[in-house]
Amino acid sequence: MYEQRGMRNKVSEVTDYIYVEKGEGQPIVILHGLMGGLSNFSGVMDYFPTHRYKVVIPELPIYDLPLKETNVNSFSEFLHDFLRHKGLKDVILLGNSLGGHISLVFSKNYPELVKGTVLTGSSGLYENSMGESYPKRENYDYIKTKSEEVFYDPAVATKEIVDEVFESVNDRNKLIKTLAIAKSAIRHNMAKDLPNMLTETCLIWGRNDKVTPPEVADEFNSLLPNSTLYWIDKCGHAPMMEHPLKFNEILHDWLNKKQL
Repeated sequence: MYEQRGMRNKVSEVTDYIYVEKGEGQPIVILHGLMGGLSNFSGVMDYFPTHRYKVVIPELPIYDLPLKETNVNSFSEFLHDFLRHKGLKDVILLGNSLGGHISLVFSKNYPELVKGTVLTGSSGLYENSMGESYPKRENYDYIKTKSEEVFYDPAVATKEIVDEVFESVNDRNKLIKTLAIAKSAIRHNMAKDLPNMLTETCLIWGRNDKVTPPEVADEFNSLLPNSTLYWIDKCGHAPMMEHPLKFNEILHDWLNKKQL
């Protein structure tokens, strides 16, 4: 959900797309969260290209679309255009928070392009922060506290992360887009769709997630016909950031079991 800077891989910019790409083999396409970025998944990017996977992380146009198009469906269509641009199919989609929600919408609309989905702290059913109006957005300490609440270990919310969030919520255009996305995600509840979605799905959840609490993971697991739920202890909303080694171990084992 929140971005860590300093990713070592070169960012490619082609036409309207900004993305990182590494490795060859089965494509894993990663979708970041609402206030996240490409480098949230640096642990995944470092690990899976050495295990026959191509990892591709597009930067979502969170603040770049017209306001009326700033919604979950539009981001799903952006993903469709991006995959067509890259010539990718039979992809494994990995999404955190809003990125998980986009993965679900895309998988519903284009199941023929998706080989498997991986959801971690995904919205789509319920998320505590959705609709947040940031009433004290000019108060740095307030934003710092809100950022720390995303993680089990507040130290993960570095000054760099807090500064990024503070800048975003105090930029009027970004704040308006953020709230539009939040409202779109609330409206686009997936509960009725999930039982009809047959894609193999891996759920990796932090037991201490305050944003999408553990009962959300349980509900996803009960509604998705072909899902497997894994827990990471002492972990909040972004398992791939707080426990990258454990996250990679769980994901790799699941991929092997499903022969993906």
